[in-house]
Amino acid sequence: MTETQSTHMESTAYDVVVLGAGPVGENVADRTRAAGLTTAVVEGELVGGECSYWACMPSKALLRPVIARADARRVPGLRQSVQGPLDAAAVLAHRDEYTSHWKDDGQVGWLEGIGADLYRGHGRLTGPRTVTVTGSDGGRRVLTARHAVAVCTGSRAQLPDLPGLAEVEPWTSREATSARSVPGRLVVVGGGVVATEMACAWQALGSRLTVLVRGKGLLNRMEPFAGELVAEALTEAGADIRTGTSVKSVTRENGTVLVVTDGGDRIEADEILFATGRAPRTDDIGLETIGIEPGAWLGVDDSLRVTGHDWLYAVGDVNHRALLTHQGKYQARIAGAAIAARAAGEPVRAEDWGAHAASADHSAVPQVVFTDPEVAAVGLSLAEAEQQGHRVRAVDVDLSSVAGAGLYGDGYKGRARMVVDLEDEILRGLTLAGPGVGELIHSATIAVAARVPVARLWHAVPSYPTISEVWLRLLEAYRDA
Repeated sequence: MTETQSTHMESTAYDVVVLGAGPVGENVADRTRAAGLTTAVVEGELVGGECSYWACMPSKALLRPVIARADARRVPGLRQSVQGPLDAAAVLAHRDEYTSHWKDDGQVGWLEGIGADLYRGHGRLTGPRTVTVTGSDGGRRVLTARHAVAVCTGSRAQLPDLPGLAEVEPWTSREATSARSVPGRLVVVGGGVVATEMACAWQALGSRLTVLVRGKGLLNRMEPFAGELVAEALTEAGADIRTGTSVKSVTRENGTVLVVTDGGDRIEADEILFATGRAPRTDDIGLETIGIEPGAWLGVDDSLRVTGHDWLYAVGDVNHRALLTHQGKYQARIAGAAIAARAAGEPVRAEDWGAHAASADHSAVPQVVFTDPEVAAVGLSLAEAEQQGHRVRAVDVDLSSVAGAGLYGDGYKGRARMVVDLEDEILRGLTLAGPGVGELIHSATIAVAARVPVARLWHAVPSYPTISEVWLRLLEAYRDA
């Protein structure tokens, strides 16, 4: 059975019920089915979730031609061939292919292949271990879970409380990744990952861009130089970036958006994108029936079990530990293993870095921002390490000093920072900003997660001439300081 629908009340028991069929829910189901547990998956939208249709895949499909062209323009003998504009129609068509044209047949087939049962409709908890699914036809089905219910409903874009904003029909991340045409003028409100990536994409596709940032700069949760390099590149490409600026009002008349800032500036645009945060999709899933406030982030232990409920798990964005698809999938693998172990009466190894503990969420979270230049980071920034009480030292290296960077492209601009724990002599974090650095971050992730001693890193010899030789430069700078 794959897509189950009912016109009358029926009840079916499973070992595990998963709310949400995004990448997180799919991975929980995969692990519980691999352990032999019967599993139901409930989804009210497209199977594959936000990442497949409105986030990771479409945004990176939009950005790939942008970054490839930027890289090509840095290469002698090639730059003259890529001076023209991007073919926006071709880029958007490529994006559509990567979203499967917003059809989920392939993902449904995958669920069928692992033996999970899919229930289309809105799922709500209606008591402990019980989920009621209401289908589009009004039919309801009650699902009961012998062992676990996993909430994997993700998060949604959070819009500011501005009068009349709904009538303006602003873009959120969904509209920004699925738009059918390029707006002539685009205002981006926000300075985080979604804001910077979409600013990079739509500017390259032809939009005249204004970015309004409430804080001091872009990517303010990362090392300061990361946002500075991205802002410099956007500005050089023609963007108007205004920091320390908030939106006072937004209206739309005759198709034109009028933005008034707190400083009194008036900006006209064709579209406005608000990338100002995320909220959990937990407001209408029946949390009140089990004593939890609707709309709340769900607190969990390291096995992803919700505090105070031995049968309830919250995996991915909903627990607010690390709002990244790859971390959600990591959590799903951990949660699925923990659910299976508990169902079998086996011991759960939830100690630090155990098989049933999502330890990486605390100290080894990797992230790539697919802007031009790219930004990649793992672990703690210098500020975060100091705030947590670690005795650390930061080591900075100009990436242009590495031979591989010069070969990658003329005028290469980039920077790397390694944060070293002076007591344990291990890495607490590493941040890179520069063209092509996204593919370098996994080596740093291994070093941070495995707590590799700095002395041992000297024996991990980087290939010459590659950008990864920055590891050697960082170690030399740490040794010689």
